[in-house]
Amino acid sequence: MKIGFIGLNQTGKTTLFNLMTGRDESGVPSGGKGSANIGTCTVPDERVDFLSELYHPKKIIYAKIELTDIAGFSVSENNQSSGAARFLNDVRPCDALVHVLRAFESDRVVHSLGSIDPARDLEAVETEMLFADLEMIEKRVGRIKAGKKITKENEVEIALLERCFQWLEKGGSILDMELSEQERVFTRSFSFLTEKPRLAVANLDEHGWSSKVFPHHEALCELCARLNIPLVELCVDMELEISRLPQDDKQLFMADMGMTQSGLATLAQAAYSLLGLISFLTIGDDEVRAWTIEDGTIAKTAAGKIHTDIERGFIRAEVVKYNNLRELGTMQKVKEKGLFRLEGKDYVVEDGDIIDFRFNV
Repeated sequence: MKIGFIGLNQTGKTTLFNLMTGRDESGVPSGGKGSANIGTCTVPDERVDFLSELYHPKKIIYAKIELTDIAGFSVSENNQSSGAARFLNDVRPCDALVHVLRAFESDRVVHSLGSIDPARDLEAVETEMLFADLEMIEKRVGRIKAGKKITKENEVEIALLERCFQWLEKGGSILDMELSEQERVFTRSFSFLTEKPRLAVANLDEHGWSSKVFPHHEALCELCARLNIPLVELCVDMELEISRLPQDDKQLFMADMGMTQSGLATLAQAAYSLLGLISFLTIGDDEVRAWTIEDGTIAKTAAGKIHTDIERGFIRAEVVKYNNLRELGTMQKVKEKGLFRLEGKDYVVEDGDIIDFRFNV
């Protein structure tokens, strides 16, 4: 699963990418100046932290997601874009997208449009993707109609694509269309850009973050609500400052700022959720680990994430709810309360399930 960081130039996108992937910013080229950068982000999880304190394992492994810093592009006042073709090419392989929007003023870094308006910038990038989807549909329908013979399958395809075209012309996105499961499988084969789940990040300065007031705040919230795009607000400069502090000082700094966790942790968790992913947990003296699966995965399939032999020889899943263990403190007390459950292969795994798989091969 791959999440792409997208946006106009000079938004702080690459700095945010470097922070989330733990890279030394001085050693990583900007995504706006070359090819896309790829890195891995750890998803913070207080459940893994608690279980590690409880079991003191030799290894602690958090869930991870792949991030791509996609080359930015610029838009002029007459709506002419520069670098959009490369941007669209790099976006297409991503499973989900994070818009990084500039919501801070700076005399050192001037916005290409001369003013700060994150709502306008979000709409500019969304429009670029919408036009790319419209163009793809036009080309595909044109190729079919230019053929010597149009089959019944072609007619069904044309009808669906024309519905998509009309929806996009009205400003909608493919993601929000009402489609049957069969139609959704078909549209996914085109990798429509507006079918990808999207998240927006407003990059604020410290004053904007503390006051929750920044240019065009209300307009951005209204636009995100209309486009069904979740919005996260953070200050990349402050997150950079936090990342450079010793661990004890980090906690003090965040407490002074009224933060229960860093903005990076909040964003990582939101991005993980955006992909429709959850984690189940395994515990022991050797390892405490969060395993990434898609929401709705059954126990036998989840077992295969650990090893194919466990899936092949699946017998049962011994399941404990994390909240029950957290509340009671020990696995023995969980069992005494009758909260230790045996589940079959078709059990739908829930986020935070602690599972021990029994198998025989």
